Amino acid sequence: MSPQTATLAERAPASIAALLRRRKPLVMGILNVTPDSFSDGGRFLDAQLAIGHARQIAQDGADILDIGAESTRPYGGMQPVTLDDEMARLQPVLPGAVALGIPVSIDTIKAKVAAWALDNGAAILNDVWGFQRDPDMARVAAERGVPVILMHNRDKADPKIDIVADVLAFFRRSLEIAASAGVRRENIVLDPGIGFGKTPEQSIMCLGRLPDFVKLGIPLLVGASRKRFISSVAPSEPDHRIGGSLASALIAADAGAAIVRVHDVAETVQALKVHAAIKGTSRDQP
Repeated sequence: MSPQTATLAERAPASIAALLRRRKPLVMGILNVTPDSFSDGGRFLDAQLAIGHARQIAQDGADILDIGAESTRPYGGMQPVTLDDEMARLQPVLPGAVALGIPVSIDTIKAKVAAWALDNGAAILNDVWGFQRDPDMARVAAERGVPVILMHNRDKADPKIDIVADVLAFFRRSLEIAASAGVRRENIVLDPGIGFGKTPEQSIMCLGRLPDFVKLGIPLLVGASRKRFISSVAPSEPDHRIGGSLASALIAADAGAAIVRVHDVAETVQALKVHAAIKGTSRDQP
């Protein structure tokens, strides 16, 4: 690790609680360094374009930058990426992203990638399988002492199940794994995984039942941006789902979510600010 990277890593908040003292909900901006992500796959494979987009995300007001180099698209077409390929996509991008000075989250399902990224300036680990896929992921998180995002996932959707009960059971298992590995509870964020292993109707159900997850007493991340359930309500392509994405972010804010993960950072920051201002006025009324 270079001295510059070490300085930035040390400067990054060591806990989710420290981040949340800035604002709630925090806005996490998405940077996909992939050819096949559902919304913007291929746009930022070039390292300079990726770093430029990361800079724009920071300028637009994101509190966290989430970088992923393997598509975890929640339906169809995802191609597994080798460790070498994932690293090759990240290595020219991560240093420039870290140098922007906002906390960087590494979105990966591989413990070796997570360890490398965290050792080179990333400050948060985002695991879309909630410590339940790569058995070394919890150990890496515990050893680095970083905040972790544990997302609910399923290999495929089952429309017959009680999805809220399934998410809660998954969370309990993830929390058990985290505790056994020594991951501090105050460093954990839970994510119900909107769109992942869920029918559109189940994703909508999870959004409507966010208070059930908030009651666990652990910060909640909601990533509904541009997801397919929006098109099930109002048919649209991913890059024309900003209305549904903003509606979901405001629902998440009202439910008490700690973080919203989004593609459209400037628009989301503006919507949340106006939403908070209007709510503040309403609280002042008798």
